[in-house]
Amino acid sequence: MTTGQVVTVMVVDDHPVLRAGIVAVLAGEAGVRVVDEAASGEECLVRVGHSRPAVVLMDLRLGAGMDGVATTASLRAEPEPPAVVVLTTYDTETDILRAVSAGAAGFLLKDAPTREIVAAVTAAAAGRSALNERARAVVRAAEHEAALSPRELEVVALLADGLTNRAIAQRLHLSEATVKTHLIHIFDKLGADNRTAAVAEARGRGLVR
Repeated sequence: MTTGQVVTVMVVDDHPVLRAGIVAVLAGEAGVRVVDEAASGEECLVRVGHSRPAVVLMDLRLGAGMDGVATTASLRAEPEPPAVVVLTTYDTETDILRAVSAGAAGFLLKDAPTREIVAAVTAAAAGRSALNERARAVVRAAEHEAALSPRELEVVALLADGLTNRAIAQRLHLSEATVKTHLIHIFDKLGADNRTAAVAEARGRGLVR
């Protein structure tokens, strides 16, 4: 929620020093006010109902629990959801598309200038898109080609890590048959005829690190 022209913000990051740095930077800005912070997705979901921020600044990697994408999706499913701006050190196509698919209004890297972070927070609070240039380009490209779905992106990322079909199925709580179906679609969309070629193409497109 906003108070006058001030946008209220929650900062979610599992690294205490980084989180404190973000809070300190925003504390010097007149247009925003940090009203809460959390070290995990689970803590964010508990606290957000009490502090009611207009915008949540969300890290993507949040330790062993819920990641930033899952937390974003849960927040956006709330009856009166806050806007979410992802603030991360990762900007692969996979990261961007998963975040946007989950409902993130903004996507920025942590080395973005403070003015860009404040502008993104303000835009998101007003219901506008707040993607950086890289994220906008990825989203535009995905809209004009056979992009991998968020689930397919998860599968290809695990494929790149060397996991077997069985291991991928266990990690994503799917059947092996479902994983094989996803792989068929992935191969088709990437123009690949085997796992090695699919991983190489995915890396070439920036889909995986």
